[in-house]
Formats: sequence, structure tokens, C-alpha cells
Amino acid sequence: MALLEIDNLHVFYGQIHALRGVTINVEADKIITLIGANGAGKTTTLNAVSSILGAAEGSVTFADEDINDMAPHDVVAKGVVQVPEGRRIFGRLTVHENLRMGAFLRKDKAGINQSEEKMLEMFPVLRERLKQVAGTLSGGEQQMLAMARALMSEPSMLLLDEPSMGLAPMLVQQIFKTIQDIRDQGVSVLLVEQNAFMALQIADYGYVMETGVIVLEGSAKKLLNDDSVKEAYLG
Repeated sequence: MALLEIDNLHVFYGQIHALRGVTINVEADKIITLIGANGAGKTTTLNAVSSILGAAEGSVTFADEDINDMAPHDVVAKGVVQVPEGRRIFGRLTVHENLRMGAFLRKDKAGINQSEEKMLEMFPVLRERLKQVAGTLSGGEQQMLAMARALMSEPSMLLLDEPSMGLAPMLVQQIFKTIQDIRDQGVSVLLVEQNAFMALQIADYGYVMETGVIVLEGSAKKLLNDDSVKEAYLG
């Protein structure tokens, strides 16, 4: 049984049929990647899971519970947290304040302190920047902060939207290694990423999306060796 089950999901933007019967399963303790071109519907899928967008048809089930019609903060409370494209940190707040915002639903002060220390161990550069205004961080540091902020809620599942966008190659390697570490610590990951090669290198399973439809799926290794995937996404 999958931890997250997206079944026959249809989403509209006005008259535009953005998602057309999308079905995706995310197993516990796995990295599942969703790849595709710009405008394929990848971010729309994550936003539908997070209840930022409503679905016209289909279901989203997490841990055997329907989360399709929940408010976004209730989805977070259930353990599903999204790191949006473009980081979207609170630029005028400090790194420390951003981390604390990630725990806004929690009441256990001692546990929050422990979680923050854990994040500073996972992302050591943030410890050096705790009092720094987050908007002055580099792109890579902002991405680390966005991921750490999401993890402060102690999620069971992380939805990552284009975490490597705009980062230098060395930082891309570091971010993807961190995603693997997050999975190894028991957090399932649904990863949306245009860097299909890197995504498939670390993923357990993958889906290929074109114009709101899943056109191909399989083990990450299988997709890496698929000629159509190579031609379209792997250069």
C-alpha cells in the first residue's frame, strides 16, 4: 500500500484542463520523481496534493486518509509538506525565524529546539547564518533553508519542486545528496525536477508527464535507460 495515492486526478485552470487523469503512488521511505517539460503539470500536481489547488475529479489519499478537500495547513498537520519552486523563504526574517516558522503548528518547545539543532547539523552553513536576514543568503543557502524549514514540521512526506533550479553544479550535487539523506531518515519524497538525469540517479521510481498526462512510468533505472526518455530529457 502506497503512503500517498493520487488517483485519476483532474485539475482545471478556468477552461484549461491542466491535469487529465493523473495517477501516482509514493511508497513509504522512497524517492519518487516526476519529470517533464515546462508546463507539463508537475507543479500543478504538487499544488493539488497540498490542497493549494482544488481537484475537479479524482482523489488524493495520504496514509489511507482522503486529504483532497482539506485546508493546506491541515495537510501539513497530517505530515505532507511542500518546498515550493523558487524557495519562497521569508526574505525579511532571519534564518532562525524562518526555521521557527516551519514549526508553526507544533507546541512542543523542547522538540522544536531539538528539530532546529538537527537542521543545523544537516545544513551546517545555516548555523553560521542564524541571525542573518534570509533574503541576503545565496541561492543555494536559500534552498537549504527552504528544505530545513519544511522539515521543522517533522513531515512524513516532502514535496520538492525544482530544488536544483538556478544552482551551481557543485551545489546541485549537495542538494541531491541531502535529498537522499532525508529519504534515509524515513521521510518519503515526491520530487519534481527538470534535471531529469540527477533526479533519476537518486530516485527509486519515476513518472514522466506530458501536457497533464502520465505517459511513462517505471523504476528510475529503467527510465534512465529508456531511449525516449534519453532523447527527450537526458540530452
